[in-house]
Amino acid sequence: MSKIKEFSEEHGKEFLRRAFQLQQEVLTKQLEMAAKTITHDPTYGQVTEKHFIGILRQYLPNRYSVDSAIVIDSNGQTSQQIDVVIYDKQYTPILLDQYDHKYVPIEAVYAVIEIKPAIDAVMLKYAAEKAGSVRRLFRTSVGFRTALGIGNNPLTYILAGIIAPRCEWSKGFDESFKKVHNSLKRNDQIDFGLALDTGYYDTFTEIERLLKPTGKPRVDDDTLIKIPLDFKVMPQDNCLMIFVFRLLRLLQFIGTVPAIDWNKYITVLSN
Repeated sequence: MSKIKEFSEEHGKEFLRRAFQLQQEVLTKQLEMAAKTITHDPTYGQVTEKHFIGILRQYLPNRYSVDSAIVIDSNGQTSQQIDVVIYDKQYTPILLDQYDHKYVPIEAVYAVIEIKPAIDAVMLKYAAEKAGSVRRLFRTSVGFRTALGIGNNPLTYILAGIIAPRCEWSKGFDESFKKVHNSLKRNDQIDFGLALDTGYYDTFTEIERLLKPTGKPRVDDDTLIKIPLDFKVMPQDNCLMIFVFRLLRLLQFIGTVPAIDWNKYITVLSN
């Protein structure tokens, strides 16, 4: 029996912590290498995005697609370019895909994330503006046939986040950060943030509470922008996987995005 096998059997929890911490350290080194060897800022940004997108694709189930994209609605209105869109591709196709330039229908979107070199006041407000450009789009919903009859999922809350290698607030996600966060327009709220050198935060607690009674996605944008924020802050150790697992947990509660009403798109095209 190998020493690692013996250690995992005798100290399973510590083995798990160390294994995931190593993955975080590997990602941190990859991002550090990119920062110190890539001289072209846009290229550095793209490489940073690809590293984080790779982690999300590795751990999110296949039902969730992860891409950089623009979000579009049935009226032809579009969001700003979004670094990461987590969306349903099983029932909703992407539109007008041209060499990785994608339009994702708003009905398919679970979450949007901005990836930046650092989290600070400017970048937090920038990410909030991007989130707002998605949440303000018009969403359709239509019934669909199931074994039990006709189903109709209500519109779900679209999550928004920001992730980066580092945080510029000297004390991390403390009161100075929260002051800036609470100044954001509530419909532009950033629900979670990850800085590899600092830790992780989210405001999922109230969302989870509202979803727990039935396990169904009964929360919409208008409900959530009125709730008080309850920050959950986690330390730097294993913050990468804490972020992944917290996101997975909430996606479980949200369930499946509503079925898109293709007739709305047909009406626009036929006119």
